[in-house]
Amino acid sequence: MKHFGDISQLNAREFFGLLKLARELQDQLARTGRNEPLLAGQTLAMVFMKSSLRTRVSFEMGMRHLGGHAAYLSPDEVGLGTRESAPDIARVLSGMVEGLMARVFSHHHIEELMAFSDIPVINGLSDASHPCQALADTYTIQRQLGAVQGVRLAYIGDGDSNMCRSLAEASQLAGMEMTVVAPAGYQLTPDFLEAHAPTVQVTPDLDGVKGADVLYTDVWVSMGQEADSQVRLRDLEAYQVNERLLDHVGNRDVIVLHCLPAHRGEEITDGIMDGAHSRVFPQAHNRLHAQKAILAHLLGGVPLPA
Repeated sequence: MKHFGDISQLNAREFFGLLKLARELQDQLARTGRNEPLLAGQTLAMVFMKSSLRTRVSFEMGMRHLGGHAAYLSPDEVGLGTRESAPDIARVLSGMVEGLMARVFSHHHIEELMAFSDIPVINGLSDASHPCQALADTYTIQRQLGAVQGVRLAYIGDGDSNMCRSLAEASQLAGMEMTVVAPAGYQLTPDFLEAHAPTVQVTPDLDGVKGADVLYTDVWVSMGQEADSQVRLRDLEAYQVNERLLDHVGNRDVIVLHCLPAHRGEEITDGIMDGAHSRVFPQAHNRLHAQKAILAHLLGGVPLPA
């Protein structure tokens, strides 16, 4: 594994290996208060075209925990695709740092960075994929429920999103059963569903959440979709994660996840976000451990546990 651009580029051995490595690094930190300096003297360039909280902090602190350094490059400084092309950025950074993480709009920029880079490239987010989040989410499910194989995951809301696609790819590798509960026009494409059958199914019916072990949602209006916000809010209004929907699941042990940031009162209520079923903030914290596993393997050459 040279880059981490998309969950679909991993096989099951690599995917589970990253989950095991994340657990090892988290346990080591809890046991000793520190991680071994696996990345001493190394620098990760972090190219941001979108604002961020969890992505920036988890990668920056992940590098620090592993003995390395992270260099934040803002949109104005880099101007990826406008001031400077992705291939040129990849070539320049390849001679200055040991790794590159990019949080972008177009997935094409991730593909270009990987194609022209001599160093590992990590997709911090693109319009097509959010692999770092999906890895951390699967790790959260594993930690909370004890296993991932056979887990029933219900994703509700905007199913035509980078987050839903990456979760579907993770579900296929992890052996989870995923139901996407979304209205027409907000569903995964037929081609994508065919490639991920029978792991992933889609329905507009709220009964699709019944029996779920994990109930997952995301914002209805992402960055770049603000012009359509009123239409999207109207179309998705019935798909809010609230107390009534939680009762409809029919599983008293169901956990609720959200990749954040949340628009409280839109896709999820305060009562659910802050309630007993929520694991949203442990989920956010697990971004650190998942990121460290990616960094340790790609930059530090740490073998993935079997």
